[in-house]
Amino acid sequence: MSKSKPSPLPPDTQIGGYRVIRRVAAGGFGVVYLATGTDGQQVAIKEYLPASLATREPGALSPQVPPDKLSLYRLGLKSFFEEGRSLAQISHPSVVSVMNFFRENDTVYMVMNYLEGASLQEFIITARDLKQAKVFRESTIRSLFDEILRGLRIVHQHKMLHLDIKPANIFITDENKAVLIDFGAAREVLSKEGNFIRPMYTPGFAAPEMYRRDSTMGPWTDIYAIGACMYACMQGFPPSEAPQRTPADRMAVALKRLQGVYSDNLIEVVQWCMALDALSRPQSVFALQKELNRVGERQYTRLSVGEKVRLQFDNMVEGTKKTVVKATDLGKRPV
Repeated sequence: MSKSKPSPLPPDTQIGGYRVIRRVAAGGFGVVYLATGTDGQQVAIKEYLPASLATREPGALSPQVPPDKLSLYRLGLKSFFEEGRSLAQISHPSVVSVMNFFRENDTVYMVMNYLEGASLQEFIITARDLKQAKVFRESTIRSLFDEILRGLRIVHQHKMLHLDIKPANIFITDENKAVLIDFGAAREVLSKEGNFIRPMYTPGFAAPEMYRRDSTMGPWTDIYAIGACMYACMQGFPPSEAPQRTPADRMAVALKRLQGVYSDNLIEVVQWCMALDALSRPQSVFALQKELNRVGERQYTRLSVGEKVRLQFDNMVEGTKKTVVKATDLGKRPV
């Protein structure tokens, strides 16, 4: 029998001077609520509540943690708290704004500005279902990720990594602003320290080094995920999971199908970001920004008839090996 997920706090619960209105999202590591402060302002409150370590009965306030998991729970709690402290020091329109963070009910809460809009994942699914040659226009992809990279650069300057960049964690507000949300510091600590078999990251968007406990992560790790997000905006689907790209890496073949649809430069940028070798990727956001914004003629290589036929044949062969990818698989996280 599978373990039941911890129950969210009920509506009208008072925590830290805020009143919970309803749950708006839940994942393997926490629950997000819509709440109001004493001034009536709506906020989003994220509660640290890892489903693999804690339970909570309906109507209860504090999580219940088994004794053998208590040290790991506290380790993640400390990381979550430190993440809130670090994010509160960052003020940038492309990074979620942390207004407050506090301890209560044997856990930690992070208070953020409440955003209205939709995730990039939702936009990709809608756009791809239109079945046009381009999921997103190239100009849209470049301007969107230029905005996201400006925020990510500030994050890295604060000695932080996001570690879970994917279309579901890029939020497009009703004011057409792109915002990075849902940082993964606690996720990273628990995956390294805990006895977990599978990676706690999103397949297709996680860099190869995230699957190895002895590897070093850095800005290049987030940059891999940026490349994977650009790929999803071009293809409509996430790329193959990093371990599946070795030894037979079909990334180049998949991107070749986009020649003539997107510029050679944009395709090369995605390949650069998604290099399996971390040292072969851009080592800083600044280096990636410089290439993405490079002024010059953008060439479009048209595929020959023979190349199109061969690629179509490859598609048919590959299609017999794969199951149909559902819309909900884009940005799905194992929990």
